[in-house]
Amino acid sequence: MHHERVTQLERALGLVGPLEGRIMRAIWTGAVPELFVVRDILTLMPESAYTTLMTTLNRLAGKGMLKVDHIEHKRAHVYRATGGPEDFLAHASREQVKSVVERFGEAAMVAFAERLNDLSPEQRDHLRELGQR
Repeated sequence: MHHERVTQLERALGLVGPLEGRIMRAIWTGAVPELFVVRDILTLMPESAYTTLMTTLNRLAGKGMLKVDHIEHKRAHVYRATGGPEDFLAHASREQVKSVVERFGEAAMVAFAERLNDLSPEQRDHLRELGQR
């Protein structure tokens, strides 16, 4: 299970840019608090400019990986992950499948069905379990 988690983490990080990946690794591995501000990330990455990190965090929020809330009576924002690597992979793969089906239509569905037919019964059961989460 631990090995699968590492694999999911690496897969998820491979879908984002280098700085986004460094930030999300810090978040997903608990190197920053569950609720954090830009300065928490700056402490881990002092070579980066505050504005660069703020822009990158807002880009991650735009991708749905982070939730951002305004701190009342301050100009600051607090961030938190919307889920773990598995959640991001599930969301990103749904978006990719939607795009492939829109581009290729029924041919894409046939390709997916052929791929499912190649799986062992155990693999199909595992996929069914993942789909029910």
